[in-house]
Amino acid sequence: MHGAYWANHAIQKADLLIACGMRFDDRVTGKIETYSPNSKKIHIDIDPSELNKNVEVDVGIRGDLKSVLTALLPKIQEVKHDAWTEKIKEWMQISHTREILHQKSDKLFSAFVIRDIWEATKGNALMVTDVGQHQMTVAQYYYQDNPNSLLTSGGLGTMGYGLPAAIGASFAGRGEDIWLVVGDGGIQMTIQELATAVQENANINIALINNGYLGMVRQWQEMFYDNRFSQTPISSPDFLKITEAYGLKGYRVSDRKDVISTVLEAQAHEGPTLIEFVVEELEMVYPMVAAGADLDDMYQRPLVEEQFSDMEV
Repeated sequence: MHGAYWANHAIQKADLLIACGMRFDDRVTGKIETYSPNSKKIHIDIDPSELNKNVEVDVGIRGDLKSVLTALLPKIQEVKHDAWTEKIKEWMQISHTREILHQKSDKLFSAFVIRDIWEATKGNALMVTDVGQHQMTVAQYYYQDNPNSLLTSGGLGTMGYGLPAAIGASFAGRGEDIWLVVGDGGIQMTIQELATAVQENANINIALINNGYLGMVRQWQEMFYDNRFSQTPISSPDFLKITEAYGLKGYRVSDRKDVISTVLEAQAHEGPTLIEFVVEELEMVYPMVAAGADLDDMYQRPLVEEQFSDMEV
């Protein structure tokens, strides 16, 4: 639903799809009747009930991925598909022209924050997310090069998951660099656990993305309900006062030039910290496939100068 533009197009135009340990849920397939229509499909899963449940496949293999892939890899011959590679590069270039990181803006977007955290942590942090737009932004802009380095509730939508999960991660990884990315709505679901973080001296740094909305729901209301916002503009406390009351070190950032320096300062602090990033209120997560649409029928990010020109709140 928020996957890369070029990846969604590649899936739709592929002639072979190998699905490893996935369940073909609607957030992955888009309109299921038009999902990767011209491909042969091989589905590997340890749970036999997943095979042919949502998508009819040509070959279903029941087994543990490690065992199955270890057996299959020696049988695969290397073949170069130059035309296919070039086509993917074309789709990537189209995506590049709408990439927010390549656009000039004086606004602070969550994409800037996440990419700067990635740079400051050298990509080695254990990332924990709550639920919402920031969850998608972490998936898009914090490159996961290490195994078991992203904790998220996936499609369960459990707002409030992030802070307790990050505290739990701190018990398992006392020496690790742990970052929780959470929204101004989600953190208020379990904000009392800041007391636990201080009590246990959890080695977590909290990046609070504050846009003044329940952002993902607001995005749907904006795109599909003519900007009829209902219950999505939210009231929040002064998070720095809350942070101080619980005994954490707190920071507030509203300018991109201060992101990396503040992240580094938080890293150097012993004990839990919270950085409130005050970001653009009407930021959107792109690309996006609407519910029931074809996987390659995506809303793309407008250029920055177009993005907020005709919005009314």
